[in-house]
Amino acid sequence: MPRNIRCGLVQTKCDISPEMPISDIRAAMVEKHGAYVKEAADKGVRMLCFQELMTGPYFPAEEDPRWYNLAEPVPDGPTIQRMRELAKKHGVALIIPLYEREMSGVYYNTAAAINERGEYLGKYRKVHIPYLKKFSEKFYFKPGNLGFPVFEMAGVKVGVYICYDRHFPEGARALGLNGAEVVFIPAATTTYSRYLWELEQTAHAVANGYYVGTINRIGREAPWNIGDFYGTSYFCDPKGAILTRGSQDREELVVADLDLDVIHEVRSLWQYYRDRRPDAYKELTQA
Repeated sequence: MPRNIRCGLVQTKCDISPEMPISDIRAAMVEKHGAYVKEAADKGVRMLCFQELMTGPYFPAEEDPRWYNLAEPVPDGPTIQRMRELAKKHGVALIIPLYEREMSGVYYNTAAAINERGEYLGKYRKVHIPYLKKFSEKFYFKPGNLGFPVFEMAGVKVGVYICYDRHFPEGARALGLNGAEVVFIPAATTTYSRYLWELEQTAHAVANGYYVGTINRIGREAPWNIGDFYGTSYFCDPKGAILTRGSQDREELVVADLDLDVIHEVRSLWQYYRDRRPDAYKELTQA
């Protein structure tokens, strides 16, 4: 039987003043994203992914301990509990990227997986943490320590990679080896990275023979004004072809129908998993 699934990406903006109470910012952003779950269900979407750090602005633009208060437990915090309710109500599997609090002083950039029955399946913690001008993520996040898990969602094997991770092919390959058929890459990136946006992620799809769905937020966030988040969220297939693409400046749900049989077709032609030589790569893992 043919295997097809309709998937969605949500690109939006945080136009809420960062001076507001953090609990109010979180509540407003969860409400904004939650509305897209119903829209996605109405359009036949069975699996939906939100943008990186969806519960607030891209706060690593500054170094301020105040933002530690945005972090919450996963899966027992308010955002995951609300999204579990929505997933079950609308029958849509969800990837929820947010700021995770494991304990006081231990925080991660995380994405939680919730199936279409509202069940929490597990989480991925961002592995590669940048410390660049206006991207001070090492101030806020520890490097992920859960490896590269793959989740069974809506009958599909799904992996997650987060933003800066996309510059590193090793984790993208690990997700493929772990069985991923679709990899979601939620992000928050501004115009300086525009020339890489389609090169790297389509290359991951080709090198590993899976679908990629990647999300970028939109607009310019005051007061930091670190540049324009340029949207253009897209899905690409295992041949590297872009199937659908969002606008640069509009909040929207981006939808694509994925033919999972193409994965077998491509992997039967290009035998990268058969011909790879891990015995020859040992020096890559030496410090």
